[in-house]
Amino acid sequence: MPYTTVIFDFGGVITSSPFEALNRMEAERGLPRDFVRKVNSTNPDTNAWAKFERAEIDADMFDALFRQEAEALGHSLDGASVIACLAGDIRPAMVTALDQLKREGLTLGCITNNVRAGHGAGMTNDAEKARAVEAIMARFDHVIESSKAGVRKPDPRIYQMMCTALDVDPSACIYLDDLGINCKPASQLGMAAIKVINGEQALDELGALLALTFGPVGG
Repeated sequence: MPYTTVIFDFGGVITSSPFEALNRMEAERGLPRDFVRKVNSTNPDTNAWAKFERAEIDADMFDALFRQEAEALGHSLDGASVIACLAGDIRPAMVTALDQLKREGLTLGCITNNVRAGHGAGMTNDAEKARAVEAIMARFDHVIESSKAGVRKPDPRIYQMMCTALDVDPSACIYLDDLGINCKPASQLGMAAIKVINGEQALDELGALLALTFGPVGG
């Protein structure tokens, strides 16, 4: 088996996509669908979201700057409402898959773009969920959080940091992320990249690369 290491994104892979909650919030407030995505893709390296994920600003500053950026695009939305949508629901079958991969002797990494809001990589203020997220993160051999590293995906450096930490060549790695823009640098470095659309599709493609069969998963 050529692959020794599997590297996961967290939100949208181990958990359901935060964009689902953001879309619900947009509908409730009468905003265009994917408006938050539009704000965050405008000046993507220097906007409020990018600065927040690199821990260059705090939650209060993000709230104010995001509001300004939203208003510049014609709608009113505060950053605090965006933060409240970030913690997705844990996909149990993905957690089960992590355990199976460990039993198979594979090395596990996690690269997550996150912010200093809530508790840990799951960005939740729910204490029970925070404990569940902590237990999941303990399964990884190494975790890189953008808010601690000061660099965020899709910057190629963050993938190289993971390979260095795990002492592995990119060609021996599989990378999973729900955003194509984050898969591209991994692929360019030589990793096998899987764009996650839903849990079942992700585990089907991962299983095909590893010649493994995973249990059923929803979402």
